[in-house]
Amino acid sequence: MDDRVVGALSLPDDWPAHPDLSLALNRMGSFDWDLDSGLMHMDRPALDVFDLRADEYDDRPGTLGQRVPSDESTRLDAMVAQALKNGQSTYGAYFRILRRDGTLRWTHTQGFIRRDGTGRPHRIIGIVRDATQELADSTARRELDEDRRRRTSVVESTTAALAHARTVKDVIDVLKNSQGLAHLGATSLVVGLHEAGRIHLVADGPVGSFVPGTRYTRTDEPYPMGEVIRTLTPRFIESADDFATSYPVLWPHISGLGITSAAYLPLIAQARPIGAIGLLYSDKDGFTGDERNLLIALGSSIAQSLQRAMLYEQEHDLAEGLQKAMLPRRIPEVPGAQIAVRYRSARLGRDIGGDWYDVIPLPGGRVGAVIGDVQGHDTDAAAVMGQLRIVLRAYAAEGHSPATVMARASVFLHELDTDRFATCTYAEVDLTTGVIQLVRAGHIDPLIRDGDGSCRLLRAEGGLPLGLSAEFGRLAYPVSTAELDPGQTLVLYTDGLVELPGADLDDGMQLLTAMVRNGPQDLQQLADQLCDAVDERGGDDDVAVLLLRRKAAHAPRPGGRLQQHVAQNDPDALTASRHMIRSAVRAWGAKERADEVELAADELITNALIHTDCGAIVTIRVLTGPERRLRVDVEDRSSALPRRRDAGVTGVSGRGLMLVERLSDAWGVESRGTGKCVWCEFIVPEREQPPGVTERTPILPDGNRK
Repeated sequence: MDDRVVGALSLPDDWPAHPDLSLALNRMGSFDWDLDSGLMHMDRPALDVFDLRADEYDDRPGTLGQRVPSDESTRLDAMVAQALKNGQSTYGAYFRILRRDGTLRWTHTQGFIRRDGTGRPHRIIGIVRDATQELADSTARRELDEDRRRRTSVVESTTAALAHARTVKDVIDVLKNSQGLAHLGATSLVVGLHEAGRIHLVADGPVGSFVPGTRYTRTDEPYPMGEVIRTLTPRFIESADDFATSYPVLWPHISGLGITSAAYLPLIAQARPIGAIGLLYSDKDGFTGDERNLLIALGSSIAQSLQRAMLYEQEHDLAEGLQKAMLPRRIPEVPGAQIAVRYRSARLGRDIGGDWYDVIPLPGGRVGAVIGDVQGHDTDAAAVMGQLRIVLRAYAAEGHSPATVMARASVFLHELDTDRFATCTYAEVDLTTGVIQLVRAGHIDPLIRDGDGSCRLLRAEGGLPLGLSAEFGRLAYPVSTAELDPGQTLVLYTDGLVELPGADLDDGMQLLTAMVRNGPQDLQQLADQLCDAVDERGGDDDVAVLLLRRKAAHAPRPGGRLQQHVAQNDPDALTASRHMIRSAVRAWGAKERADEVELAADELITNALIHTDCGAIVTIRVLTGPERRLRVDVEDRSSALPRRRDAGVTGVSGRGLMLVERLSDAWGVESRGTGKCVWCEFIVPEREQPPGVTERTPILPDGNRK
């Protein structure tokens, strides 16, 4: 049956084809190389591969040298010799030949080595063939693969760069400044953010391409960004005609930019559109499937980065608002001092922290300067900072000593039920004498800048950070004393100003000292310069700076000062205090106001004796500054503050403070660590002293001078 079927088939006469025909039709030739005689036979197809005629070849391999460049010939000879030596049975290689017209053509040879019984090679039988098309196809495949790898690497590199972008501006800068767009062939880009049914354009495209009225557009307007946000589908514009036909409102404004195609992609995050991006091309027509897939992948990466950036900016705005609310809204004017303060958030990290400063006016020409840093960089650190700043200010205003202020603040922080601690420096400066009482709680030593610009470190013994000292029961903070001369500046700062990436703290201190030494004389300019230096180098910590300069021209100068203790149920002491006040006022050239001063002082002393269970300390002194003032202080150990009351028509009390207010030029109450002080001041004229005569201190009733 099978034989009948085969016999019935009609087959070509030359079927099956002879191997020589198969080789010839596929542009292959054969050779037989006798290694003993050195002769190499090549058939006609083989000679055609080498572009030789039969009469040009004499069966000797050397004759092929006219078609094989010397470098290729050397490489082939070495390869064959190595194969013969190593006992190989086959070899193969690609090489180039030189055709008659002078062009090079790729060729491939493959040989089988025959050996005798001893393993000695004596014959090579093989083929040669034209490899031009094969290598061309291989090159094309490699180029295609390389192009795919390049495009994929563009997405990967752009995604990696976007991972470090923290704000929307950072994202736009990465897209504009990276090589990604150039590798994708895009000329420029436009980016819009979706906000409550509108699109806010945040990247305008090429220079001069902004279309007036498109900064904010509605999603239902006939623009490509609105379309992709509405449909959540990419829009690939294949040509300029496609652009003009699809968007006739927009095209007339950008037709002169030479745009030939564009790709608009919706930016989708968490299943909702947050914006759109457009890639504009000036020398491209159409998009392949691979290009579209890569652009869609790029759009997804950009969307995730933009969402992170938008969430970060929202959190940053909230944290920054909290930080501003926790810092002092304004720095009070302090007579005798010039003050500059700055706060700079970190340029890395979460941009918010617990650094703070404060300036606290204190009685008697004193001022408290505070700089501190709560552990952490988040909104919790800022909240703890605000609470700590307020209580530290309250303790200082109550009149406690610097060491007590720090100790109480540490106890407060420890009892706040938080795991945070804080470093802090509190400096109490007497602007009258220039004496500084300094307390450090784990903070960096401050600097002193002299009037001539020279700068030095102010070494001060320190204690544990706030919170930790209370936890470990080490609340005794040492107080260091220094002097601030007129014209000198106290420089307080947090560690973000001196911590340099990859450098020791000493290097940062030396750099800061140099900046303060060489900085401008104006305090505001100096503070700006210090913060600008931090901005330039970046960093992961926020910075607070407080500069306090003692002014020479308006520093209060002490005049006279007398003090008297008045005990309960001691009429003689009360009489002595009245006599002291009367004598002092006359001796200091304020005789015309003697009655007013004596009456107001008598009211304050009487109130202290009647409304408290202890005595009073009366101090009268002269303050000379922009205007000469006589001040009366009455201190007692009661924390109850006096208040004005309506005495009524028949009342016998309640008019004392009203009388003090009418008689004096200023009055007030100051909390002290051991009680309170009620004071009043009277402006008195400057005394004209004869040359060489100094102001005389009056003599107390017992004949002594205070």
